Amino acid sequence: MHSLPASLERHRVRTVDLDSVRCGEVRYAPTKSFWFFSMAGGAIFGGLSTFSWSAFLLFLATTSCVLLLGHSLGSHRKLIHDSYQCPKWLEYVLVYCGVQVGLAGPLGLLRQHELRDYAQRLPDCHDYLRHGRPFWLDGWWQLNCELNLSNPPEIQIEPRIAHDRFYRFLERTWMAQQLPWAVLFYLWGGWAFVFWGVCARVTAGVFGHWLIGYFAHNHGGMHYRVNEAAVQGRNISFISLLTMGECWHNNHHAFPGSARLGLFPGEWDPGWWVLMLLRQVGLVWSVRLPNDLPPRAELEALDGIAAKRFAAGLRENEVSACPDPVEPQSLPVLTQMCFGRPAVAQRPVVEWPAAMVSARILNLVLGDRIELRLAPASRRLLLRMGDTHTLGLPALCVAFAQRNTASRTAALCLLPFAVAFENLRISLD
Repeated sequence: MHSLPASLERHRVRTVDLDSVRCGEVRYAPTKSFWFFSMAGGAIFGGLSTFSWSAFLLFLATTSCVLLLGHSLGSHRKLIHDSYQCPKWLEYVLVYCGVQVGLAGPLGLLRQHELRDYAQRLPDCHDYLRHGRPFWLDGWWQLNCELNLSNPPEIQIEPRIAHDRFYRFLERTWMAQQLPWAVLFYLWGGWAFVFWGVCARVTAGVFGHWLIGYFAHNHGGMHYRVNEAAVQGRNISFISLLTMGECWHNNHHAFPGSARLGLFPGEWDPGWWVLMLLRQVGLVWSVRLPNDLPPRAELEALDGIAAKRFAAGLRENEVSACPDPVEPQSLPVLTQMCFGRPAVAQRPVVEWPAAMVSARILNLVLGDRIELRLAPASRRLLLRMGDTHTLGLPALCVAFAQRNTASRTAALCLLPFAVAFENLRISLD
């Protein structure tokens, strides 16, 4: 029997037998399987037969909303980890949005997460809990089956959650919570809106949750190692916007109670951006960061940046303590930069954070008119054109405009949105 890590002494999972998360049988779960395949069938057959761009836009809008507000901010960062405080009504709204993802009720999702989290921190656990089987078998298990442990540990949920009437109601009716939206969407846009606004959204949420979970425990970069843990979290850098920041799973394994998941330069975290916006208007407070968490003896930094960044701890007032050297230029200046075509010997230079994207992908997007330079300490992509420079998304647009006439046209269309987004990001800092 292995000894219990100190960081698990106050975990919601309680057991004296640490092998209790290792021995068990994976069994087919008819209700779980029917839920996924019925939604997937509606999305594939119904969605394709009734496709319209308005229905597809509804799918994008509703999926983004429930993943950002519901799964990331409501279910994960608030209900499970309580990494920030907010009014009770806002907590209810966010958790309700989390139920709309279609994974489970709030209490069931919390129990699933805590059991998996506890098991992964021990030296060994069942393959179901660690995504330890080959890709397709793990997909079948996670989407259609349940794990029945021989001696399941006790999971103690605090009374403020376990006895909450609203959460208990959502737990009993979480599948039925899709029905009011299905009726609303039908009245709004017919069956196309139902298939895309409900079936496709739930399918994307459930399938995407498994898919990201599989890769986030098997493939990707690491800043930290949790010694003697059964599995390590991995960072999947290129899907940060799609996952609302949840892809920084190595950071999350290192600091589970941190409200901020993207901790390093170039690690975009939309969930954190929204939290900062809510804090600005007074709806969020007591936001926890890595330095607010108890130290973990089993945590090991794997690179110099990680060791240096957290040697003295990351405090809340240090989140934006590394200011960028320049701010984005005005839209007229950026537009003029898009039409600037310096000689090859004086071609524009792009400096980009190492964690943002690989040099190969960046070179493929920007072409050979741009000189690429790695800037590990930078927080955002920086473009220099002679004596003029800009950064962030506007810099990416201007750099892309240097390829050819078609790319310049596309860049000019995207530039106003890039400037607006960059200014919002700066205001949140």
